[in-house]
Amino acid sequence: MADAQDALVERLGGKGDGIVTTGGSERYIAGALPGEHWILPAAGEEPRRLTDSPDRVAPACIHFGTCGGCMAQHMSQPLYLDWKHQIVRDAFQHRGIAAVVEPVCPMPLHSRRRAFLGIERNGSEIRIGFRQEGQHALVDITQCLLLDPAIMGVIPQLKTMARIAVPDKSSGRLIVTKLDTGLDVAFDNGHKMLRPEERAVLAKMAETARIARLVVAGDAIVVRSEPRLSLGGAEVDVPPSLFLQALPEAERQMIEFVVAALPKKAKRVADLFSGLGTFTFPLAAKVQVTAFDSDRRAIAVLEAAVRRATGLKPIEARVRDLFREPLSPKELEAFDAVVLDPPRAGAAEQAERLARSKVPVVIAVSCAPATLARDARTLIDAGYKMGPVTPIDQFIFSPHIEAVTVFRR
Repeated sequence: MADAQDALVERLGGKGDGIVTTGGSERYIAGALPGEHWILPAAGEEPRRLTDSPDRVAPACIHFGTCGGCMAQHMSQPLYLDWKHQIVRDAFQHRGIAAVVEPVCPMPLHSRRRAFLGIERNGSEIRIGFRQEGQHALVDITQCLLLDPAIMGVIPQLKTMARIAVPDKSSGRLIVTKLDTGLDVAFDNGHKMLRPEERAVLAKMAETARIARLVVAGDAIVVRSEPRLSLGGAEVDVPPSLFLQALPEAERQMIEFVVAALPKKAKRVADLFSGLGTFTFPLAAKVQVTAFDSDRRAIAVLEAAVRRATGLKPIEARVRDLFREPLSPKELEAFDAVVLDPPRAGAAEQAERLARSKVPVVIAVSCAPATLARDARTLIDAGYKMGPVTPIDQFIFSPHIEAVTVFRR
């Protein structure tokens, strides 16, 4: 170990790795915390920790370190929240924006209402869980600090169902969602022809497990109650694969932020990248809303919920790919405010059109601070003033974080 070095960890990187400077360049050490001394051995050997940071805590989950679902359980809460805050600050600093970043809004554990789980079957052996970080290997989870207990509680029954629903020596995806009407379960594993007696057994199992809907390879085996979610007073169907905010509390806080940011005299608002209507329906309690999304299924679900809803202002829903065909400055003239909630890639094209528009208020919601900061730069350069940025820790123990802010002319 002649080439080994004693290095001091200076800070955390955007993915939670500890950063040291050696030989004039930065090196990233997985699991290292600021203030710790680590031995950096010769090439081909793993770094070794010499000292522990006061902010190092024992991970609460037995799967931490193998399961790829969490990266930050070894951090104290103050360090963890500061790291999340720094991710947001760095994103705006990178674009030359002196953002006022509010404290991170923490979220409760055991509150994630949807899980995209890997599933593997080898004879009677069933594995259900998350992939190892950067690998294909599946970790068969027996506990999880993130998932709602209702989801974790049904995994033993899902393993039993998988012996029928999943072909032998195969793998697939299992989507479990906790909704207002119960658990929605979908085995997404290609096509398997189920015999009538297999369907009957699965239906009975679903009844025993109190599963609201069970879908196997796109085929609804049983529907005990419609899988719906209440959004702003509307009852919205939630198909298994359509986007849904991960945490109910994070969703509630984002909705409150968006509605509170509406101009007092606003009468008509555009909800861009509306999805199922997370913001559409709460907004419609106050203003007329036009919702746009590229997913025809999402718009169909939204329209169906509109037909069932009562007591809301008019809602119009349109299918439109805002990446390829963003709303033009002329079209944007019709709106007193715009809600912008794009996917992780951001909304560069739509931000450019907004920059050339006269829309007085743009309310931005983003799960990717880097692309939010990029689009913010476009709006700021066009004369918008950005308010404080509020980070919401929707993606607990991961390098991802939600952020909301408002731009005003």
